[in-house]
Amino acid sequence: MAPTGWEPATGLSDLPDVILSNIFALVTDTRARNSLSLVCRKYLALERSTRSSLILRGNVRDLLGIPVSFRRVTNLDLSLLSPWGTDLLSAAAVDPYLLAHRLCLAFPEVTSLTVYARSFLVLQILLPLWPHLSHVKLVRWHQRPPQSPLGADFDTLFRSCSSLRSLDLSSFYYYTEDLPPVLQACPQISAGLTRLDLLTVSFSEGFKSHEISVITSSCTNLKEFLVACTFDPRYIGFVGDQALLDIATNCPSLTLLHLVDTNSLSNARVDPEEDGFASEDAGITREALVEVFSRLTLLEELVLDVCRNVRESGSALEVLNSKCKNLRTLKLGHFQGVVMAIESQLDGLAKCQGLTSLSIKNSADLTDMGLIEIGKGCSNLVKFEVQGCKNITWMAMRTLTTLLRRTLVDVSISCCKNLGAAASLRSVDPVRDRIQRLHIDCVWDGLELDDCEKQEEVARNFDLNQAVEPSGGKLLNFYGSELEEDSGRHKKCRYSLDLDANNSSHSQSNGNGFFSTKSWEKLRYLSLWIGVGELLNPLQRAGLEDCPSLEEIRIRVEGDCRGRQKPAVRAFGLSTLAQYRALSKMQLDCGDAIGYALTAPSGQMDLSLWERFFLNGIGDLSLSELDYWPPQDRDVNQRSLSLPAAGLLAECRLRKLFIHGTAHEHFMNFLLRIPNLRDVQLREDYYPAPENDMSTEMRVDSCSRFEDALNRRHILD
Repeated sequence: MAPTGWEPATGLSDLPDVILSNIFALVTDTRARNSLSLVCRKYLALERSTRSSLILRGNVRDLLGIPVSFRRVTNLDLSLLSPWGTDLLSAAAVDPYLLAHRLCLAFPEVTSLTVYARSFLVLQILLPLWPHLSHVKLVRWHQRPPQSPLGADFDTLFRSCSSLRSLDLSSFYYYTEDLPPVLQACPQISAGLTRLDLLTVSFSEGFKSHEISVITSSCTNLKEFLVACTFDPRYIGFVGDQALLDIATNCPSLTLLHLVDTNSLSNARVDPEEDGFASEDAGITREALVEVFSRLTLLEELVLDVCRNVRESGSALEVLNSKCKNLRTLKLGHFQGVVMAIESQLDGLAKCQGLTSLSIKNSADLTDMGLIEIGKGCSNLVKFEVQGCKNITWMAMRTLTTLLRRTLVDVSISCCKNLGAAASLRSVDPVRDRIQRLHIDCVWDGLELDDCEKQEEVARNFDLNQAVEPSGGKLLNFYGSELEEDSGRHKKCRYSLDLDANNSSHSQSNGNGFFSTKSWEKLRYLSLWIGVGELLNPLQRAGLEDCPSLEEIRIRVEGDCRGRQKPAVRAFGLSTLAQYRALSKMQLDCGDAIGYALTAPSGQMDLSLWERFFLNGIGDLSLSELDYWPPQDRDVNQRSLSLPAAGLLAECRLRKLFIHGTAHEHFMNFLLRIPNLRDVQLREDYYPAPENDMSTEMRVDSCSRFEDALNRRHILD
């Protein structure tokens, strides 16, 4: 018998449904929500009623597979339906209007829709089902249908969605002349837009100056505007002073503005010229920038990546700080003279003290002194990215991370001449115990051991206020301003690269020309760039030996495989990542590795052998999710999974596998050997996606047969 006064324990299920619903709504991880729904029927009903976002991954031919219990979903993504990239309506084995009707019944409250639209006919059938759509994202990696009338996609969209507030075309292929006439023809819808994303990666030239003027004059209430354009003054319609002034005049309420040259949107890595400057100057003056910044006082995020020199920009950036008080994120590409670093007083970009995220790209005249001044002025940075700055060294970068140790958790270093892998890791060592996300280039020809030891000694004895005597005989401090004699000689402040005694032994030489460090305790995401033919093996010796929390890694391989000799070793080095015990997600992007997909010339390797080299050892990793981009042959526009790659992937223990390319059906059947594999998809999400697959590659029926075989298997978990 239970003791007197005993009462049953109160559990989570005894909470009122209103409180439980609020708790469930805070759970964002999909698998965690799925686990909650399996506890009991009450939890199942609560989980379904609180889920607001859903991505459908089923086959469009299976009407019975459409879930009907997620009736509160407001954000619906139909762009990843299988088979990927096929026409949503023509791929269905039933009447397309019946499919659309079933979707409307299952999800009656949708206000945000993402859909793969091969033609405007898809939009004509789907969009009227949800008259209250406020956000639409269109996806199309295939070429625009040549028979489609000019602006047909957008005309259908604007006439069907009277409540449209946000439009995302960043992954949608179209002509730039499609959009402006439709915006002018639908003034009420255009005026209601508050967000417009036109950073379409498939553009070769982007929007011209007069087109941007038409767009902004039609969408006067925009708060977020992202657009791909060309800043090259050699092109007709290039974006210059007038286009910037039109944006500032027509859309004064902007809080987010991204103006990006189409060359920056390409995935290919482009190193700056020998001297770091671009070959041409942009048609953007300092006076125009000052005027634009003075008008856009509500800016919170600004990206200006122009791929052409914007000279003497420091004074304009000071106006940006004084006028745009809410600015938190800033990215500048090819801006020169961002910091002068002459006097002790902060100037230029260093005055933007409210920034939490800063990216500096291809600033040819940025020096160590300027970088340190940025670290002193922008003292609240959480994220810092530097790319293509050839004059900065690891000592200045390390000084910056020391100054920002209190806040900095996200660092990216790429295309910097003096910052290879070892040097980059040494430069972020002061935040080693805090950093959560990191990108470096796997360039192993960095500092030699003797040079490193010498520079380390110089850095540790570095005096921020060190006085030197120039030819005039006066004492100058670190910034070049005069010091009083007593102050210079008796009140010097020794500047250590380590903040406190606990950080005094961050790095030690391991005798291999590289440096080992202590644990990177909070590093969760690592991004690497590596050239074709290089190996991953030196990564640990360069300083990334102990990363106990590393969960995700992205590796991007780039280069021309043609003309290269067979590598001296069999494996790229993926097996060396096995020491990262928490690693569960990987993105292996070999899409910019170019080679011969078919027969290679005598003495050279075709892409199937290169894939074997890249993937050898991947079975040693405990990955649960993998995104893989096969290498490509640009001459035939082919990115296809080879037989060696399929065999090596079959040795993994994956749960999710997404191949961003094509494959033969019998190669895909190798993947059925993976015990817990639950989700597989071929995604040709690159431009131009193949219109007609080869006869032996995956087609609609091939995908259906593979998915049926995959779903028939018993999954242990």
